[in-house]
Amino acid sequence: MTFFYEADDGMLMAGTSIGAKPNNRFLEAVKYELFVIIIFGAIFVACYLLLGDSSVPITQYKTSVARSLEFVTNSQGGGGGNFFDTSFLANMTSTEFDNQEYAGSPINVKNDIITVPVSIPTFLSGFMAFVGWFFFAVFGGIGLAAVPLDMILAFVNRPKRMDPAEFADKQIEVRNRTMELVDIGELLKIERDERVAAGNKGGLLSGLSKERREERSAFLEFKKAVYLLENDVEEFLASSANYEKYNPLLPWFSLLGGILSFVLSLAWIIQIVIYIAPKNPIHPFLNDYFQWFEGWFPLFGVLSVAIFTLYLLLCAVKGCFKFGIRFMAFQIHPMKVNKTYMSSFMFNVGLVLLCALPVVQFTVTAFPEYARYTNVVNVMGTQVQYLKFFSWFWKSKVFIYALLAITGLTTLYLICKPKDNDKKGSANANKGLLSRLRSKR
Repeated sequence: MTFFYEADDGMLMAGTSIGAKPNNRFLEAVKYELFVIIIFGAIFVACYLLLGDSSVPITQYKTSVARSLEFVTNSQGGGGGNFFDTSFLANMTSTEFDNQEYAGSPINVKNDIITVPVSIPTFLSGFMAFVGWFFFAVFGGIGLAAVPLDMILAFVNRPKRMDPAEFADKQIEVRNRTMELVDIGELLKIERDERVAAGNKGGLLSGLSKERREERSAFLEFKKAVYLLENDVEEFLASSANYEKYNPLLPWFSLLGGILSFVLSLAWIIQIVIYIAPKNPIHPFLNDYFQWFEGWFPLFGVLSVAIFTLYLLLCAVKGCFKFGIRFMAFQIHPMKVNKTYMSSFMFNVGLVLLCALPVVQFTVTAFPEYARYTNVVNVMGTQVQYLKFFSWFWKSKVFIYALLAITGLTTLYLICKPKDNDKKGSANANKGLLSRLRSKR
């Protein structure tokens, strides 16, 4: 579905969108979909055949325990002999093991590893978690820093009524930027039309050429400039013509959301630093917080875990958009009420699905004491955790350290450059792109 709705931009880049038949978009999507399925399927089958086992470490305890014990009961002044089988007893605790050893029965402790073949769904979960971690470590780390800052900045930069001089200056600025973007759009269209007229319509791998990379880079810069201009126009209208219709509570809700997201981000960072990253956890922190609810209202503990988990997915979506709009490595897909394209919905849904499994694994790693004895711990915390090849990444905590480092670097970067739409930077970027396109003529 994503390829189907993205086909418009792909055909636009190829210069074949004008006058195209409706089924051309479907065929374009099928071509890319088959390519992905074949490549991904081949890699998955090969990995499952070679790495489809989980090497789980175990500890064996061996000792001699009497099979049956004779005891005497006194009931109503009488007595009698009865036999009690030890199979009725619960598993022995570590203290009971120690007491037995002290009593004279030695315990043989042996560490061993058992190899367990995993099912295809379980291996698929581990495989997709491994792939998703590369995206979640980057985008989730960016989002942990970007979500609180952007929501607080939305309050700081809330629309305010303009005086006549400010209104005139802003109007001239918006008009100049609009004219520049119109010129850029026309030059991009002329450049693509000339390429199509020359017979170069492009193919599946045509985007790897230098000319197409430059064209794609220019197109992404153009889309970013259009998005920033649309935001500035909305703020301009909210500060002038639509000022009376603007809801003054929205910035305060944004501030409240910024404070809450800051608390969530800070809690996650502390949990990583004192519990996940160290070899020996310093303090359970959030585990104690969740277990505290078990004594009086367990539903609050479940809701708290859900909030912390869903917040990570929100950070991944925000981090992807922030990375795209700052570095223009791929197309941006903003989500706005009544202004979101279907392609943006599909892209962000795909990103959430891709990051869902690493988020589940990360949550299991962060809250093992709260999630003890659950199926998710058995699957993600045991079978997936000790998969061949992948287990080195989990044990070394490579992705955890990457997530923490990216969060720190993003925080420093956003403190130095908090705004996406810097007025001077946007104007210079538009003029630079326009001059590059004109130099090719």
